[in-house]
Amino acid sequence: MFAKNLKEVKGPGEYNANGITVLCVHCHYNKFEKSYAQLNTAFMSFLNLDFANRSANILICDRCGYIHWFNKEVKRVY
Repeated sequence: MFAKNLKEVKGPGEYNANGITVLCVHCHYNKFEKSYAQLNTAFMSFLNLDFANRSANILICDRCGYIHWFNKEVKRVY
């Protein structure tokens, strides 16, 4: 029972961005896996300071795999 509940919390979920429900722009599904991606710049890479670059929030559609990029925080609804 605990493992099932843990999977639901860690698995795909619904998200809001700036108070708006996120839907996949490709297949209109509403379940996503959340992750982060580093936004590298040529100058920081040249200086070997890639770790100092900002990160973006990404949501990956659980149905089709389309990746949505967000510069601001996205909040899990469920």
